[in-house]
Amino acid sequence: MISSTIIAPAQRLGQVEEYYFSRKLREIAEMRATGHDVLNLGIGSPDLPPHSSVINRLQEAGAQAGNHGYQSYQGVPELREAFAEWYERYFSVQLDAATEVLPLIGSKEGIMHISMAFLNPGDEVLVPNPGYPTYRSATELAGGVVRSYDLSEEGGWFPDLEVLAAKGLERVKIMWVNYPHMPTGTPAQSGHFEALVAFAKAHGILLVNDNPYAFILNEEPGSLLAVPGAKEVALELNSLSKAHNMAGWRVGVLVGAAEYLQIVLRFKSNMDSGMFKPVQLAAIAALELPASWYASQNEVYGQRKAKAVALLEMLGCEISGDQVGMFVWARAPKHHADAYELTDAVLAEKHIFLTPGGIFGSAGEQYVRISLCSPVEVLEQAINRLKNFKA
Repeated sequence: MISSTIIAPAQRLGQVEEYYFSRKLREIAEMRATGHDVLNLGIGSPDLPPHSSVINRLQEAGAQAGNHGYQSYQGVPELREAFAEWYERYFSVQLDAATEVLPLIGSKEGIMHISMAFLNPGDEVLVPNPGYPTYRSATELAGGVVRSYDLSEEGGWFPDLEVLAAKGLERVKIMWVNYPHMPTGTPAQSGHFEALVAFAKAHGILLVNDNPYAFILNEEPGSLLAVPGAKEVALELNSLSKAHNMAGWRVGVLVGAAEYLQIVLRFKSNMDSGMFKPVQLAAIAALELPASWYASQNEVYGQRKAKAVALLEMLGCEISGDQVGMFVWARAPKHHADAYELTDAVLAEKHIFLTPGGIFGSAGEQYVRISLCSPVEVLEQAINRLKNFKA
């Protein structure tokens, strides 16, 4: 047995580390193995099932002998058409299903595909701080240079575009945005998308909005591509993971101008052999669900959010703003050095896992995030555990 590796890792790994939640899930598993009942309130993996029609469609399609071969790299035409109709129905965005819709095996792969398709070594990428860690890691793996742009509670968790422009943007090729924003739950306010599109046009930047939380506790789902002229400089990622409870199914989509999607397809077609056809057909059923589906999901999430807020308030945290999405974001008590100190203590003493905001960037170090992907009963159990906890 080899005691240490004899082959060095690729230099492209650089400072890229194992994903935080991958490490934390392993730690939680070890705690459970020693007999501790750990309540995981940190990860946004929906616990609710997909609609029964989606599951039925998967079963029916899976029973058909002709559905188990390799599939098109662009997805079946019916799925592209379903995504286009979904975008027109809920976002008032018109898309050519044949050329402006590219299904993905989860939108997370799309972040990597876009980075690999457009970035040359040394190209700079604007990445939100706080923001989804994969924007940073995909940039680094593709050889790009991360330029963080700070978001703050005082600034409404929206970038100061004038400050960014003043710093020089000549080497910037991509800007990642994510509204509704994760981890803060901030929805795009009136004029925000328009300002971002104008900024991208003025500086020759490819703007990419990551939009998986549009329907969760959000009364006005929106799309960056609804801005007139946005397709000239913008792409948008979306997913069935969150609003349709299909995280493990890995169904995402990239939408935008045909010219951009063809470039991404040149990379993607070398990385996979298409999505399992029964999953694609089931995804169509999910996209055809009526508005009442989203309303029913939000009724559940609304009840959970009330409990999550109560739990955070017990810890002395401050919740601000009208947050949407499947998390609650709150500032930790000031007497803690950072949120890591608080969340580590809660895990060690009460066996409750909460997410420290610092994993999303330095601007999140004083914040805590809690997921709404646990039943009310579990959240109540966590509240009971915390009654004698000294926050």
